[in-house]
Amino acid sequence: MGLNLGTVQRVGREGKVGERLLNRKELNPEASPQAAFGARLRSLREARGWTQDDLAVLTEYSSVHISAVETGRKPPTLRFSRSADRAFDLTGTADSFEREYRQIQHGSLLEGTPEYIKCEARAAEIRLYEIGVIPGLLQTPEYARVLAESAVRRGTITPQQAEERLSSLAERQADLERGRIPSILVVMDESCIRRQVGGTKVMRAQLDRLEGFAELPNTVLQIAPFGMGERRPFNLPVYLLTMPDLSVIAYAESQMRGHLERESAAVIPLLAGYHQLQADALPQAASVAVIKEAGKGTP
Repeated sequence: MGLNLGTVQRVGREGKVGERLLNRKELNPEASPQAAFGARLRSLREARGWTQDDLAVLTEYSSVHISAVETGRKPPTLRFSRSADRAFDLTGTADSFEREYRQIQHGSLLEGTPEYIKCEARAAEIRLYEIGVIPGLLQTPEYARVLAESAVRRGTITPQQAEERLSSLAERQADLERGRIPSILVVMDESCIRRQVGGTKVMRAQLDRLEGFAELPNTVLQIAPFGMGERRPFNLPVYLLTMPDLSVIAYAESQMRGHLERESAAVIPLLAGYHQLQADALPQAASVAVIKEAGKGTP
């Protein structure tokens, strides 16, 4: 019995698909941000029932190029990321490939930070402790820019990296205003409000921002005063995220890198330390009073 042309084409295509499945490379999205990009590209493609040839047509790239990005043999580019966003209708969304690409390119971010940012966007509760500078989620654009430009002058980041850092921070702040807003509990060392950044105008606007933050229904803001002395449990910034499944993720930074921790054995002591910090810090009303006093003392 003969086969018509349509059947031959179908069988030929299915044969190619079967051959590709046999040669399919297992992906490890944990290997690197680039690997995670490729793994997500493959996952979304397969969820749509598309072959690499199908996606190649939609993105105007070759199937060989699609395969190389998926398996991490070729890094994604901005143009490719935008093409993928158009294909999957993700342009301008929080899950866009362009956004993921920019996170990969954020050489100014510490190791571990891009992964933390992804978790932060999904967290049900965010607990922050910061020393010396206002936490990023609470920074005004002007305050954040002063810090970024200062890093450029010191030569630790490039002007392009400074802009990427500011863009990333703005996206993080915007994420927390979309959909269901998480609870945000913040304890700041008193040094955060005493350290002058950017001059009178910038600092006063930043302190006003903190007062407004404390008035929100989903927030708690406390100051850990200098008088805590040796009772302060942390000497480095610590961030704790409670995820929708009630698991807790910890993130801590040193000068050189950030570290994301999911293991309970490591997270539980940090959570206990944070509870101690909250107990010893000033209550919110007293903390706001200290912030107001600091604002009046700004020369």
